Amino acid sequence: MTLPLGYLYSATYAGIRKAAKDDVALIVSGLPANAAAVFTQNLVQAAPVKLCRRFLKASHGQVGAILVNAGNANCATRTGEKAAMAACKAASLLLRYPIPQILPASTGVIGVELDAQKIVAALPRLVEALHPDGFEDVARAIMTTDLVPKTAFGEVKLRRGVVRIAGMTKGSGMIHPRMATTLGFVMTDAQIPVAHLRAMLKRSVERSYNRLSVDGDTSTNDTLVLLANGASGVRPDVGEFPRVEEEIARVMESLARAIARDGEGARKLITILVSGAPTNDAAARMARAIANSPLVKTAVAGSDANWGRILSAAGNAGVAFQPARTDIHLQDVMVCRGGVAAPFSEAGLKKKLDAPECEIRVAIRGRGKGEARFWTCDFTEEYIRINASYRT
Repeated sequence: MTLPLGYLYSATYAGIRKAAKDDVALIVSGLPANAAAVFTQNLVQAAPVKLCRRFLKASHGQVGAILVNAGNANCATRTGEKAAMAACKAASLLLRYPIPQILPASTGVIGVELDAQKIVAALPRLVEALHPDGFEDVARAIMTTDLVPKTAFGEVKLRRGVVRIAGMTKGSGMIHPRMATTLGFVMTDAQIPVAHLRAMLKRSVERSYNRLSVDGDTSTNDTLVLLANGASGVRPDVGEFPRVEEEIARVMESLARAIARDGEGARKLITILVSGAPTNDAAARMARAIANSPLVKTAVAGSDANWGRILSAAGNAGVAFQPARTDIHLQDVMVCRGGVAAPFSEAGLKKKLDAPECEIRVAIRGRGKGEARFWTCDFTEEYIRINASYRT
């Protein structure tokens, strides 16, 4: 585990969750960090999302700390903004950062009033416990229905020295990001100007979190923040920025895959590869349609090589292509050639589909150069059980 310099972390139990496990957390930069963020595109947005947007604009992209709570989304409530602001004010006093440099984030049940005093009361413990080695504590504290914490790390050797990157995320259900995902925090100790950071995040999110779906539902709280505090003392040369961006994107791809792998009730990670589409955007739309098809996802759950569902989902994506020039592979086995059945061993392929990872490749023969990669998971009975009783 390689952690970037200059960040402190802590987590504690504030009493927001019914179960007595950590439900509030802090990520603090020793010096204000340059920041970029993307948020949900859902029209229903949680109070912390709205506040984050305002704070980032007011601070010109400067962030001192991220204050997170789990167990309550602080969304669609009468006191949402008041509660988020009260928590940020209390953190501001203790950390001695201006209020707009404290970014709030919440995850949990929608429509339940959040008692901000629980967070305010827990803040002195959080601040006292801040430590460079508390990264994993925060990653666990932000979990809701997640079964495992999700983290990823990287580093890049540059002319002036090494810069480090670390990311954490949470998410298992209500996952269909079109700009970000549930909650995600990526930190680097490189010196990166805000304008560069925004461009890096925009491109990186497009190839990672925007290529992810568990169930087709976009959350009200999606927040992804990228911080660069410069604590390494290393500022990349102009020609080195692409290398730093590539490592940031790689970390974010790893986090996105981890969410799909840990989808609610999931037993299998599904990777969808589309090639030969008119454009990359068209390929992504086709891949997204396949990823969001309950029929495809349940077929994979049952290890059923029902390629017709895949072709049908692709045809429902609103992309013009010729089914008669389309080939489909499952686990490297051709099951469809030119839009009709290809000969394959049902028993042999079923055995391959029993594996914990499934790859679906859709290739359109022709002049199209568009391609996309997408991650999702299978649908099982457990997904229904989890979401049928989420509030209780």
